[in-house]
Amino acid sequence: MVLLKLYWSFLLIGFSSFGGLSMIPQISDQVITNGWMTVSQVTDILSIAEMTPGPLGLNCATFAGIQAAGIPGAVVANLGILTPTFTLGALVAMFFYRYKNNRLMDKLLAGIRPACLGMVLGVLLSIACSTYIADNSVNIMTIIIGLLDFMLLWKFKTSIPKIILLSAGMGAVLFGIIPLLR
Repeated sequence: MVLLKLYWSFLLIGFSSFGGLSMIPQISDQVITNGWMTVSQVTDILSIAEMTPGPLGLNCATFAGIQAAGIPGAVVANLGILTPTFTLGALVAMFFYRYKNNRLMDKLLAGIRPACLGMVLGVLLSIACSTYIADNSVNIMTIIIGLLDFMLLWKFKTSIPKIILLSAGMGAVLFGIIPLLR
């Protein structure tokens, strides 16, 4: 039953999102609602899914599937999230050329963009709260890491792998993981 529910949940996510960051609100909602993960675990898998190669939705489906039902769960969740991609990709390929200069299509796409941005901002706020607020208090160290990362990305155009390594190192030092190893 869990496998069927995993397939159905990720099938719905695949059909109702536009890939990338727009999938985060739906993935978060499905895995929390179905009890497969907690908010903290969702934040963790999103971080890991962003760091690992491959599409965000597919990586999240893999991690959520493993959490819910092991390797069979990962396979089923991946099939669920890929089914809409293959189906819609084939349909779009058939009809896109026919309607590529249609003004209505341009207007529809212009309306979809702000909706996706709003969903991403909502999840960003949720993730920020779970990252920067712990035990009903603001964690200054995580805010410092986040602001430094933002500055390095925005002003100095530092590469993402360097930011990840730097952040992991700062977290290890600031939160005492390295002293525990001594």
